[in-house]
Amino acid sequence: MAQKGNGLKAFIKESYGSPEELAKILDLGVVMLFYLEEDTFSRREVQSVAEALKGIGEWLRE
Repeated sequence: MAQKGNGLKAFIKESYGSPEELAKILDLGVVMLFYLEEDTFSRREVQSVAEALKGIGEWLRE
């Protein structure tokens, strides 16, 4: 389990720079789920959240 934790730390650092940056993206994703309407968020913002969730899902499947 410790090895997987180290892998998550490396994934976060490589992909987002810091846990805080990933947390911001995930927080935005939660807000999007409540308020997603046309023209509320940019396509890139939605894609960033989707990429973060996909990356975490892939990591969890390793």
